[in-house]
Amino acid sequence: MYKLIIFDLDGTLLDTIEDLANATNHALKQFNFPTHEVEAYRFFVGNGVNKLIERALPEAHKNPDAISMVKHEFLKYYFFHSEDCTKPYSGIPELLAKLQLNGYKLGVASNKMHDATSELVKRFFPEINFALVLGQRDGVPVKPSPDILNEIVTTAGVEKSETIFVGDTGVDAATALNADIEFIGVLWGFRPKAELEAAGGKNFVNKPDEIFMAVKQ
Repeated sequence: MYKLIIFDLDGTLLDTIEDLANATNHALKQFNFPTHEVEAYRFFVGNGVNKLIERALPEAHKNPDAISMVKHEFLKYYFFHSEDCTKPYSGIPELLAKLQLNGYKLGVASNKMHDATSELVKRFFPEINFALVLGQRDGVPVKPSPDILNEIVTTAGVEKSETIFVGDTGVDAATALNADIEFIGVLWGFRPKAELEAAGGKNFVNKPDEIFMAVKQ
């Protein structure tokens, strides 16, 4: 029986893609680098902010110095604009409330910067008492390393066999596999089903309430 449900954040609980795109494009403009359409960012995000910036940069400028400069501008802008267009996916607030009401422990495991992850979770889900919310932190490997899931499982005091990780990318599917935790792939997020399947995903949902039905089994 499942006791702990851990969620990815971007593309799973929150639709953040427009704010991420706007912040990255703003940062790119500061150095006269070309910008990208919002849709392109669906394939840039997922591996942390450094990889996001690297993917957005022109091939000739994918180097540590350029990444660092653009990242600095990104963080400055995103700090003030992370909630401009961001919103929960339809049905997510109701799902979290239902899971909490039925006694499930909840967690968040994101490759977004830790402070931004915490603030967005507090802003959009203030009524939910998460066991632990973690984002990208210095000195801790990002997903698909299993470290973040292992830490949440340990803090929640449950077994891995009692845990499910819910995410929308191949990175999330691989993270669950690396942590030896069951995975549910959501099909409303940033990446296509084929990517999740290629990373080992086998169970998928088309709408949030299907997650409740899956964990009840």
